[in-house]
Amino acid sequence: MTDVCLLNLAIADLLLVCSLPFLAHQARDQWLFGDSMCKVVLGIYHIAFYCGIFFISLMSIDRYLAIVHAVYAIRARTRSFGMIAAAVTWVAGFFASFPDLIFLKQQFVGHQLNFCFPAYPTPALDDTNSHFWRIFSLFKMNILGLFLPFVIMGFCYSQIVWRLLYSQSSKKQAIRLVIIVVAVFFCCWVPYNIASFFKALELLQIYTDCESSKTIILALQVTEVIAYSHSCLNPILYVFAGEKFRRQLLRLMNRTPCVLCKVIKVCIPQDRITGSVYSQTTSLDDRSTAM
Repeated sequence: MTDVCLLNLAIADLLLVCSLPFLAHQARDQWLFGDSMCKVVLGIYHIAFYCGIFFISLMSIDRYLAIVHAVYAIRARTRSFGMIAAAVTWVAGFFASFPDLIFLKQQFVGHQLNFCFPAYPTPALDDTNSHFWRIFSLFKMNILGLFLPFVIMGFCYSQIVWRLLYSQSSKKQAIRLVIIVVAVFFCCWVPYNIASFFKALELLQIYTDCESSKTIILALQVTEVIAYSHSCLNPILYVFAGEKFRRQLLRLMNRTPCVLCKVIKVCIPQDRITGSVYSQTTSLDDRSTAM
């Protein structure tokens, strides 16, 4: 179950990262890749955006079952169940990307410059709802991209910490990792969602000042970069922190005649390998404790 979640999280993060060069070129110049590539690249971006967050939430549920309900987890945390959960998560990410997916298209802005972004329909008669779909998209991201995952992670990890505190074995490093995971998620995604929330308020004509609008645009650009960086931090938080992965990585480096590998090997802690929240050994330890 853990391996399936990690694999799908890696795929979602890689898909998101692969779309960034196209978006960077558009931010620097304009969109030069055609309408079809606009739909494909931005479509992948929106799907991977939500799937990455959903898989992080799924992993917190998986860890919750493995540690808090260890006996039940023996039957539930199987590879087949993990594949079904992963498929459901991808479908959920696909549907969470609507209505943005159906409105994506290449458009001309200003002096014949091409840009790729959702072209939300505007009602012809009611000007007060002219930004309805864009406001809906921003609030949807606040709820599905931050509020709901944070509630799930907060509940699961609080129960995990509570169980580890009262377990017989010492789990200080595991508790520290839990705190880091929640703190990194909070610091990366909260600023971007706050900026998006104020952008929605601006579209609702609550903020109409020109200087406020410029500040919101700048805040969106800066906080969006911080949010993207979470995809680069995921391998460190969810993979390299695991005991099993570090042990296999060291074994692979010992067999590889590579100078760079030997340098990396020095940076990996070998004498202090304890159970991690994201390794299978922790699940087995707590499972035996619960038994």
